[in-house]
Amino acid sequence: MNVLFWHVHGTYTEAFVSGPHTYMLPVTQPRDTWGLGLPPDVNWPVGAREVSVEEVSDASIDVVVAQRPEEITLARRWLGQRPGIDIPLVYLEHNTPGGSVPFTRHPMADRHDCLLVHVTQFNALMWDTGHTETVVVRHGLPDPGQRWSPAERRLAAVINEPVRRGRAVGTDLLPSFAGAVGVDLFGMKVSGAAEQLGCDPRRLRCHEDLPRRHLHDRMCRLGAYLHVNRWTSLGLSLVEAMFLGMPVVVLATTEAPAVVPPAAGALSSDPAELLDAARRLLADPRRAEDAGEIARQSAVDRFGLSRFIDDWNSLLDEALAS
Repeated sequence: MNVLFWHVHGTYTEAFVSGPHTYMLPVTQPRDTWGLGLPPDVNWPVGAREVSVEEVSDASIDVVVAQRPEEITLARRWLGQRPGIDIPLVYLEHNTPGGSVPFTRHPMADRHDCLLVHVTQFNALMWDTGHTETVVVRHGLPDPGQRWSPAERRLAAVINEPVRRGRAVGTDLLPSFAGAVGVDLFGMKVSGAAEQLGCDPRRLRCHEDLPRRHLHDRMCRLGAYLHVNRWTSLGLSLVEAMFLGMPVVVLATTEAPAVVPPAAGALSSDPAELLDAARRLLADPRRAEDAGEIARQSAVDRFGLSRFIDDWNSLLDEALAS
């Protein structure tokens, strides 16, 4: 089938378009947020196709998979059809709710014309979706293989826009970890974060928006992965670190306690306890190696790409049949 799907989250999109269908990714002239198309210089699966706004209406779309409410409006305008009425509509929600949690109403609440898909059970629990049919499809990723080979006794962390997002992603916790053991911070808009957080740039080293292949190379040289998000969906960078065989030091919030075994490194809601655990892991290579093996096996068991694709194929078949 032909699936209309916007490129919003790169890692998730790459996994999603790995299925057997043709995935039409809108591209606008400025390649803005409503039309990123395919990323340049990256070999994505063959089923992913760019389609211009002018071409969408002739693309014989079978189902619309929206991730933002505005996409439903765009699909109606571009296709000349009403998503959910004239053409099947699936809405994919990546995020935990904001606002007055746990009373936040989802934009798709109490709709009978779409299927709402959450990426974690925690998200599904916390959103108020009313009577809308709701399912959970756990993340899935291609396996990059066991690549962890530490050369530095430091922590890796991946956080996009850490200064702007602040406490939600645990940015305020970074200085204590950086001061004690050293942290390499990766992500978008991380440049200057050390100075803005009052950290020595040698203790909090910032690496701006590296391509994934380079990101994995750098991460795998560090002693463990640090995940201090207070309020967010399960970060795919955490799952990638586990796939790479890295031991992980994880704040026990949102979905993390359900999918990260404590033996994979450390899991606690007490930052001081996590810092002590990080010190022990970095000081004991054998302990860290054992934890990394457990982390990797958990990722392989829970987040395999084939299971992810099978789950989505079943949902898309259901949406088309209905």
